[in-house]
Amino acid sequence: MLTDIQIAQNAKLLPISEVAEGLGIAKDELLQYGQDKAKLTYALEARVKENPDGKLILVTAINPTPAGEGKTTTTVGLGEALGRMGKRAVIALREPSLGPVFGIKGGAAGGGYAQVVPMEDINLHFTGDLHAITAANNLLCAMLDNHIHQGNELRIDPRRVVFRRALDMNDRALRKITIGLGGKANGMPREDVFQITVASEVMAILCLATDLADLKERLGNMLVAYDMEGKPVYAHDLKAQGAMAALLRDAALPNLVQTLENTPCIMHGGPFANIAHGCNSVRATRLALKLADYVVTEAGFGADLGAEKFFDIKCRKAGLKPDCAVLVATVRALKYNGGVAKDALKEENLDALKAGIENLKAHIENLGKFGVPVVVAINRFHTDSDAELDFIAKTCEELGATCALSEVFTKGGEGGIDLAEKVLAAADSGKSQFAPLYPLELSISEKIECIAKNIYGADGVDFAPAAQKSIREIEALGYTDVPVCIAKTQYSLSDDPKKLGRPQNFTLSIRDVAISAGAGFAVAYAGDIMTMPGLPKRPAAEGIDVSEDGTILGLF
Repeated sequence: MLTDIQIAQNAKLLPISEVAEGLGIAKDELLQYGQDKAKLTYALEARVKENPDGKLILVTAINPTPAGEGKTTTTVGLGEALGRMGKRAVIALREPSLGPVFGIKGGAAGGGYAQVVPMEDINLHFTGDLHAITAANNLLCAMLDNHIHQGNELRIDPRRVVFRRALDMNDRALRKITIGLGGKANGMPREDVFQITVASEVMAILCLATDLADLKERLGNMLVAYDMEGKPVYAHDLKAQGAMAALLRDAALPNLVQTLENTPCIMHGGPFANIAHGCNSVRATRLALKLADYVVTEAGFGADLGAEKFFDIKCRKAGLKPDCAVLVATVRALKYNGGVAKDALKEENLDALKAGIENLKAHIENLGKFGVPVVVAINRFHTDSDAELDFIAKTCEELGATCALSEVFTKGGEGGIDLAEKVLAAADSGKSQFAPLYPLELSISEKIECIAKNIYGADGVDFAPAAQKSIREIEALGYTDVPVCIAKTQYSLSDDPKKLGRPQNFTLSIRDVAISAGAGFAVAYAGDIMTMPGLPKRPAAEGIDVSEDGTILGLF
């Protein structure tokens, strides 16, 4: 059996200009990075601006498990299936972070015969977008510390610097550090923090900005510190936004690649959904909608995180109206939620499935609260029994959700025809009555409680004293009518990763809240979630290599 990378390396890629031509994109509207990837220019965006929008399909999933759900694989396979059916379809995805690539989760280009290629480039440096975001982020940090060192005209309080340095790598040793040691020439000593690049506000801004002017304004509006009197200091006070935008000029352009079946994919931005807002860029999605009749996009991790933020943050800010939601699940993952150990998931176990399917039920019900039709995609494995599959289909029917089997991992687009037909029926039905979960007029704490109770199933929220203080400060600055991005474990509907299935009788614990003023939302930190992950005991990096002829080895 071929590995993902072997399948990808055997792919017959079209020149990216031919893929673009199929969407009506001229060569001079591309900024090519070699023969198989390109950026889509501002001129293209301007030309297609008045085109009618296609239908928007969101792919999301149940809570992730070690068994794997295949959300990105399903997204890619669905797009390939639509292409096989003669539909003008474009996939819109996030870019991978190097942290998971070298850690444990893996990349973000799909798998099996439903992949986006060139897989090695995409999962490693790609077109350099994440490096540019890291550089822009750390330029601001350098300018802030230099300002303090060079006389501190803004009277920044070194104890109240809130903007963090970033690195696109899992490095737990950098979570909390001390900088400026070694004498006066090295700056003001203070405590500092690193976060992974995909959790940075610069990443969020890149994904929510509508154009360069909006990008620059949002960068300038980032809250970086407080002065000695407790007044806010923003990036524009340091005159940093122009240089940051210059670093991000090309990174702000969406990337065009293709699947194994040459279906076009616009890939741009990559915020995690457990610690950030989990969606690809607004510009990528909008451009895809202008170029295609059907756009298949995804949001990170389970629907409690990615889908909720897609609906309440991205759709609200970008004016998007999704036509259908696809909820990915596997028999194995549902049995894991029902208490079965990972090494026993291949065995039929209807009792465990009945217990674990409560997680699927919760997500179906939650998606219905946003007014979008739901299609459940069962990512099929050869160990799934007919009885198990029948039970899931019956449960979905009882909840008013369509159910389809997906075999795109082994068969590519051919294995997604059943799913594609049902998704088309839902998207074309006109039944979507999309609306966000909560009004922005609620207070920050009320919005957090709304999500906790209506999406997670919590009885209530416990706000730590630090969180209460932060909310008061944020609202005093005038940031009340903003959506909320909750940073929470992806493994459970609750804030405890060990509570699988559909947890009951729990309280969500919010330890702190911060304002991402440039991005335009508040971030609430639940439980012990970290914004800088660490590597596992056996990181995937140990198995990755490169041959003497330059071929990447061991990358999935």
